[in-house]
Amino acid sequence: MRTFVTLFILLLAWAQTLTAQTLSVATVTRPPFSFTENGRDTGFSIELLGELTDRLGWEYEVNRVDAFSDMLGQVQGGEADLAIANISITAAREIDMDFSQPIFESGLQMMVHVDDLQSPSLLKAVLSWDLLAAIGIAFVLLAGGGMLMWTFERRAQPYFDRPLKEAWFPSFWWALNLVVNGGFEERVPRTPIGRMFGVVLVVSSLFVVSVFVAKITAVMTVDAITGSVNSINDLYGKRVGTIKGSTAAGFLDRREIEYRDYNGLTDLIDAFETGNIRVVVFDAPILSYYATHEGARFGRTVGSVFLKENYGIIFPEGSPRVEEVNRTLLALREDGTYDAMYRRWFGARD
Repeated sequence: MRTFVTLFILLLAWAQTLTAQTLSVATVTRPPFSFTENGRDTGFSIELLGELTDRLGWEYEVNRVDAFSDMLGQVQGGEADLAIANISITAAREIDMDFSQPIFESGLQMMVHVDDLQSPSLLKAVLSWDLLAAIGIAFVLLAGGGMLMWTFERRAQPYFDRPLKEAWFPSFWWALNLVVNGGFEERVPRTPIGRMFGVVLVVSSLFVVSVFVAKITAVMTVDAITGSVNSINDLYGKRVGTIKGSTAAGFLDRREIEYRDYNGLTDLIDAFETGNIRVVVFDAPILSYYATHEGARFGRTVGSVFLKENYGIIFPEGSPRVEEVNRTLLALREDGTYDAMYRRWFGARD
C-alpha cells in the first residue's frame, strides 16, 4: 500500500512538473509584431502571447533568432514548443507543423522609395539639362542665322540697315519670329541669297519645334516610367526586393517578376535604404509600421493590400497545446481583450 501511495505521489509531482515547465518560444524580429525595446521583448504578438500564457498558467522564455527559417526550423525540429511573430498560415507549413487559429488578418503590400514618388511635371521636363542644352544651341543658331541675314540684307532691307553693334538683337528677333510666326511680310528678304536663306530657316524651324516637343515628351515619359509604382503590373522591370522563402517571394515567383531576395528583414531594409532596391514587397502591417516610424524618410506604402493571408501561432506537429491555445484565443476575442490589444497597436479597424 505504501508503495502504491509513493508511486501516486511521484506521478502527481511529475505531472505538476510538466504542467509548470517553462515553454521555449521561438520568435524573430518583425516590428510591430515582435521586437525588443529597452531590452524587453514587445510587440503585438508578444503581448498576445503574454495574455494567452497568463490565462493558461504557463511559464515561457523567448528565444529570439536571426532568421525566419531558423524560427520555423526550431519548431519543426522540436527545439521550441511554439513560435510566434508574423507567421503566415500556409498549406506547405501545415504539412510539418500545426497552426493555431488565426491571430491576425494580413496581406502583402508594396513600399516605394520616396525619391520615386514624384509625379511627372512640365517644370521638371523644362529644367532638365538635356533640354536646357538644346535651348542654348537653338539660341546660338537663331542668333547666328539672324546675323547672316543682316550680312546679306543690310544694304537691301531697311530693317537690317543698322551698324553691327546695334544689329545683333533685331537680327536675332527677326530670326526668332521667322521660326515661330513665319516672319514679317514687310521685312521679306530682298536679295536672292537672303531669300534662299530665309526659306531654309523657315523649313528648318519645323524640325526645331518638333525637337523641342519631342524632348519634353521624352523627359516626361522617362519620369513616368521611373516614377511611382501603383499596381502589381508596375513591378516588371523595377528593382524589387523581398525576403527569401516568404509568401511574398512565392507570389513574385508565380507572377514571374524578377526580384532580389534577402535572408532577413534587416538586410532587406538596408538594401532599400541604400537604394540597391527601389520597391519592397512584403507583409503589409510590417511595411506600414516601418514607413510610419523609422523609415518615414525612406519609403511610402502604395496600392492596396493584396494576397490576403492570416498569421497564426505555430507548434510542433501533434502538439497537445494547440487546442488549449485555440480555446483561449476564442475567449480573448469574445471578451474584447483581443480588440483592445489590436487598437493599441494598429488603431481602429477599417
